Amino acid sequence: MKNYILISLVLSFSQTKAQFFRKDNGLAHTFSIVARDEKTGEIAVGVQSHWFSVGTSVSWAEAGVGAVATQSFTNKSFGIRGLALLKEGKTAQQALDILLSDDPGKEVRQVGIVDAKGNVANFTGKNCVDFAGDLKGKNYAVQSNMMLTNEVPEAMAKSFETNAQLPLAERVLEALKAAQKVGGDIRGKQSAAILVVKGEATGKPWDENHLVDLRVDDHTDPLAEMERLLKTHRAYEYMNNGDLAIENNNMTLAMQEYGAAMKMFPKNLEMQYWTAITLANSGNVQKAALMLQAIYAQEPNWRKMTQRLPKAGLLTVKEKELMLLLK
Repeated sequence: MKNYILISLVLSFSQTKAQFFRKDNGLAHTFSIVARDEKTGEIAVGVQSHWFSVGTSVSWAEAGVGAVATQSFTNKSFGIRGLALLKEGKTAQQALDILLSDDPGKEVRQVGIVDAKGNVANFTGKNCVDFAGDLKGKNYAVQSNMMLTNEVPEAMAKSFETNAQLPLAERVLEALKAAQKVGGDIRGKQSAAILVVKGEATGKPWDENHLVDLRVDDHTDPLAEMERLLKTHRAYEYMNNGDLAIENNNMTLAMQEYGAAMKMFPKNLEMQYWTAITLANSGNVQKAALMLQAIYAQEPNWRKMTQRLPKAGLLTVKEKELMLLLK
């Protein structure tokens, strides 16, 4: 009889656990923030964890709708369903209540939600691993579990509030760095993600509704790598603006944008190259030629690129000037 009861208890536990711990969900004991920028309306979610590729499971966001962080015993459906509920007009709290209402594993869940109006909600199940906790503030919610100390939520909240002058992605990054500074994940660190979307959707999927979408899947110092990637992202925003200026035949603006990018990464050959080409198209062929010679010395294939540009209309110089640029 005792054996029968024991077997029944084991089977019951296994069946219950299987309902919320499936291989397609997995674990993500971590710290995260969901937030909205009051000035721009942008919406973000940021996360770091000692778990591989945390950005593929924890962080969810949609332009004009909101953002969701689902962690601890991650339930990916919370991301998809949560955004769908927000899109229907539910507030962050209403969406969270619905998600948890039929979840047998809610006591091992941790969730944070922000909607497009800045309403926030979060939840920490009573069986999340210590230290586990959450905080809410104006336009943001932070949540963490399996932390080395109990200081993480407060550190994140304080950082987010005191860095209001920063762009939202950088502000989120600072909050994540603050969490790590007071101990972070008790197991260490492995991956991170930052996702920022527009406050209002354009209605065109091909537009850049995702303003920042960066992931570090496996790294010894994911936040340091994220900081490097975010800086690179900002530099390439200037490059993209320069490309658009060329498309609109505004060489002066193109030079300004390419110059700003090159100032951030002066050793980047791509940025140097297009700055040189824009100089040539603007009539400053001699300076462009000097820049190109230095570039060719490091990577000869850029000379072949220069040969191909006139056909594409991206280099509009005379034949004599082209020969100078190809030296």
